[in-house]
Amino acid sequence: MALAALLVLSVSPVFGHHLLGSVPWLPATQQHAGVFCLVALHLLLAPVHVVAHWLLYGGVALAVVDRTPAFLRHRAVMHALPSEVATRHPEVARAAGQVGLDATRVLLVSGLPNPAFTSGWWRPRVYIARELPQRLAADELEAVLAHEAEHVRRRDPLRLFWLRALARVLFWLPALGRLSDDLADEWEITADDAAARTHALPLASAILRMSGVSAQALDPAVGFHESALFARRVRRLAGEEPAIGTHVSRRSLATAAGALLVVWLSGVMVLHPLELGDGATEGGGHSAHCNHTDALAISHIFCRGLALGSLPEDCPHSASADGTHAAAATH
Repeated sequence: MALAALLVLSVSPVFGHHLLGSVPWLPATQQHAGVFCLVALHLLLAPVHVVAHWLLYGGVALAVVDRTPAFLRHRAVMHALPSEVATRHPEVARAAGQVGLDATRVLLVSGLPNPAFTSGWWRPRVYIARELPQRLAADELEAVLAHEAEHVRRRDPLRLFWLRALARVLFWLPALGRLSDDLADEWEITADDAAARTHALPLASAILRMSGVSAQALDPAVGFHESALFARRVRRLAGEEPAIGTHVSRRSLATAAGALLVVWLSGVMVLHPLELGDGATEGGGHSAHCNHTDALAISHIFCRGLALGSLPEDCPHSASADGTHAAAATH
């Protein structure tokens, strides 16, 4: 839910005024919100909104630059490694059949850097090291394949690829990348839970047998072996409920919340149209309400003071466009 909220809040301000600009919910005649001058806020936050557009464009470019090489590198490595379909290995085919996994979607690979992982978008396949059947007992092999079968069913490689792509698009929110790592960890736990329905102890034993392997799955695959999760996974399979760790820090969450608030407010302020005075244009000039050419917009935020009462008669913002400067002299 936190990840979804970050995505919605960070993207919607960029498109909000394009989609909702025709809705008269924030009319130009409304010049104040409490003690705040909406015109001054509009002038101050409009550049922030423009920057949000460019951050989005830059993020899309970064995602393409980051994810495309990862995809091509994974494809090249998997094509280069010699592999065989599990149907040629009776013990692997039998184990796959026991957990409801199509044996034609299980490949045994020589020189695999990870003992088992799932890769592929529309038709995910399970890759296991050729020596794995000799290292594990029959029920342990079934447990590993049951774990990978859950990744296949959920299409986790595809979900993880696009999740990391979205984290790159919103690179200016580091907390989002850390949240995506947390979510990837939870997918491993979900796959463990699915396998544990029938193979809890064999799965724990298989994890312990492979505890000396330190390699990770080749991005963008989803690997069975995640050394950072060893303790949590084994203890859960043994019936305990260990504390859940996180990659997210309080500082990263606070920074993300602050950045989202500023971007969201800038989008809302752009929705507020400027009521142009005589001779003013949308590209330049202020509205009749805030026509002060001798001061910065930031000085107008509390143009009528901090009191929530009515405008004083000599306030320049209560004057017409023609009488603004005259009234300002007596303010």
